[in-house]
Amino acid sequence: MTTIADRLAVAQSRIAQAAQKCARLPHSIRLLAVSKTKPMEDIIAAYDAGQRCFGENYVQEGVTKIEALKATHPDIEWHFIGPLQSNKTALVAQHFDWMHTLSREKIAQRLNEQRPAHLAPLNVCIQINISDEDTKSGIDAEQMLPLADSISQLPHLQLRGLMAIPSATNDIAQQTRELSELKQLFDTLKQHYPAVDTLSMGMSNDLDVAVECGSTMVRIGSAIFGERDYGAKETTRN
Repeated sequence: MTTIADRLAVAQSRIAQAAQKCARLPHSIRLLAVSKTKPMEDIIAAYDAGQRCFGENYVQEGVTKIEALKATHPDIEWHFIGPLQSNKTALVAQHFDWMHTLSREKIAQRLNEQRPAHLAPLNVCIQINISDEDTKSGIDAEQMLPLADSISQLPHLQLRGLMAIPSATNDIAQQTRELSELKQLFDTLKQHYPAVDTLSMGMSNDLDVAVECGSTMVRIGSAIFGERDYGAKETTRN
């Protein structure tokens, strides 16, 4: 039977192969294991296989896992990668290490105000709507620098880079076009903020193209943990 450790090794190998094809160092691309809707036993199995970075989409579910594992697995790095409502910002500010989906100044200000003083600044990525879809979260490209400027003035947030969810397509040309555009925006952002170092893009279906286009963090879920059973979960957790 294929285990989580086996699937994790396959994902890491795929990243390494994609990196080698474009003359990049495999360790320059981090693997974020997306554990949403998955039980804590699966996270522990991935942890035991060497994985340390986990992504959660639902605030309360993520906090429950963080609280349950913080004593026994304190070196897990927790990333919030889902949409965030303003009434849930305190939970993200108090419990997570990263927040990938920042797209509003109001949310940035709330996260900054609610980040506990004893914790390191919350690492944040600005989410760009790179596919220009009405159903996708994120800001337009021209809004990136004004939002980055606002974030840079908040002492309890650390701007790390950009995140996007491209079109769900197998069209390599379209994938390349969208991901290359995000890389250009990333390079522009880095010119203004040299500490920026994270380009969070790429999932199972576009991982190879994402790495070729410069991704530094890929988000993989079902390829590691198996398909998700959303029907068994509550529908209102954010």
